[in-house]
Amino acid sequence: MYSELAILALFIFIYSLVAGRVERSFISGPMVFVSAGFLMGPYGLGWFDGDASSVDLRFLADLTLALILFTDAANSDLSTLKRQFRIPSRMLLLGLPGVIALGFATALLMFDFLSIYEAAILGTMLAATDAALGKAVITDKAVPVRLREGLNIESGLNDGLCVPILLFFIALSVSGASDQHQASAFTLLIQEVGIGLIVGLSLAFIGIKLIRWCAKRGWVTDVWMQVTVIGLAIASFAIAQSLHGSGYIAAFTGGLLFGYLANDATHKLVFAAEGTGETLALVTWMLFGAMVIGPALQLFSWEVMLYALLSLTVIRILPIFISLAWLGESYSSRFFLGWFGPRGLASIVFAIIVINAGVPNAEFLALVVICTVLLSLIAHGISGRPLAGWIGRKEKSQQQTEE
Repeated sequence: MYSELAILALFIFIYSLVAGRVERSFISGPMVFVSAGFLMGPYGLGWFDGDASSVDLRFLADLTLALILFTDAANSDLSTLKRQFRIPSRMLLLGLPGVIALGFATALLMFDFLSIYEAAILGTMLAATDAALGKAVITDKAVPVRLREGLNIESGLNDGLCVPILLFFIALSVSGASDQHQASAFTLLIQEVGIGLIVGLSLAFIGIKLIRWCAKRGWVTDVWMQVTVIGLAIASFAIAQSLHGSGYIAAFTGGLLFGYLANDATHKLVFAAEGTGETLALVTWMLFGAMVIGPALQLFSWEVMLYALLSLTVIRILPIFISLAWLGESYSSRFFLGWFGPRGLASIVFAIIVINAGVPNAEFLALVVICTVLLSLIAHGISGRPLAGWIGRKEKSQQQTEE
């Protein structure tokens, strides 16, 4: 155990020294750590035995998502969002259902052994985008701020919205489609969203008030101030989950309110939490590469790979592209927003939930998710910087033309 910990710690240390250089290239941190995990795992050098359980992977992914969702939301520019909320609102209210519906229909056509509810589960699992994998684009100043904020809000909220929808279809798949089960599944959906909102907003409001009150009295030191956001983000997620609400919605909405109330102090307060979230994300990706990729590679079929490619392209881009019609956005902006819907940690967690729920064909559904996440890791990692620069140039050229 200690030898594996030593290897992991040294690898993280070495990567941290060159992370800035790597992030300016076409290679992303998750790509590096998944590759390293695979090479060091049982299908490579054998330095990691890959015996971590799905529970370990989900726990780590959940903590990572909680921190990333909270800090990304806290750093959001709400003044811009107020002016440009039409982009994420269209993507969430029209685009997200469209992605789920198209993913569902494609799964039914390609995999005739899946039931209606299993196809819907697959479409929902792969509709959630990953805020962590999209961070290179969201933080790139070359991308117009309205597009960055639109993607940030969409990626922060869509996985939280997908949770109750996923649980709705799981309940129908496992229990049946009677009117009673449909009603209970719908109630579960409302409960997940409502509890998530209440917990996230309440804790953020109380948390920032307590931080200010204690800071004025000198009760909290600079060192311990760095821990406050980490504790608040994880608490928001965990309390909502324990109350059968959506921890993802709690973390993101709590982060939005926290950043708004903290105002100019936001960056200082969330700085340590951002670093912790980044570290946990890279550890999660290494674990994913060591324990998941090797066994899955042997099971990928052309049908699975084709669906994964369609999920990353047509299934995602077409509904988003259509949902943004008549907003005055150019074709290039709409394509850009459609393309940058990377699949990652949320989809992996969803796959674990589906397996644990005993859904028929759960292992096949998880296999499709793994393939899609792996391809997304490569495709979105490589295309992030080049396309960010491309959309920046296109927007600048369009502005000059209009002037």
